[in-house]
Amino acid sequence: MPLPFLTADRAFDAAEDVALPYDDRDQWRRPYRPGPWRVGTAALMLLLASFVLFAAVIIGATGSLSSAATVFGVALVVIVCALRLLRMGVWVSAHGVRQVGFFTTRTVAWQQVADVRTVQQPVRWLGLPRTVQGQALLLHRQGRSAAAVPALMTTHNADFLARPEAFDRAADTVEAWADEYRRG
Repeated sequence: MPLPFLTADRAFDAAEDVALPYDDRDQWRRPYRPGPWRVGTAALMLLLASFVLFAAVIIGATGSLSSAATVFGVALVVIVCALRLLRMGVWVSAHGVRQVGFFTTRTVAWQQVADVRTVQQPVRWLGLPRTVQGQALLLHRQGRSAAAVPALMTTHNADFLARPEAFDRAADTVEAWADEYRRG
């Protein structure tokens, strides 16, 4: 017996993606859900952080407070890294497209975008040095060479590995936003 009110895919099962009247197109939004690899890694990091926090409490109760503060700091670093990992990805708004990495964030206004397209090329598997054949969404800026264009997202990154339909839907959404706002 299916229970559609309990599934996260309910909104994506609709035949058309119509913006709700209260959606603010000026806010930065991710045109896709984070993938299972990214969410699973962040969940494991948060689980590790809970154990480290528990250890900080035990050390604080039985040992020195400076050691407990150090372990607590390590737990905070792990939590911040997990949250940053969940924040990574491509975000769009009426202002432009933003690619959030672990250490860097690049924002390009729609007026600077010359072309957004999906190409077949070798892509990195889960961000590792190993490359495999896949698809990549490339953003070409006006006045820049197209030779050294980093991919916005690929079929083999942590969000879309083994989810080609999700990549196609996200790439189409980013391309549609680019077409709409470059003209406007």
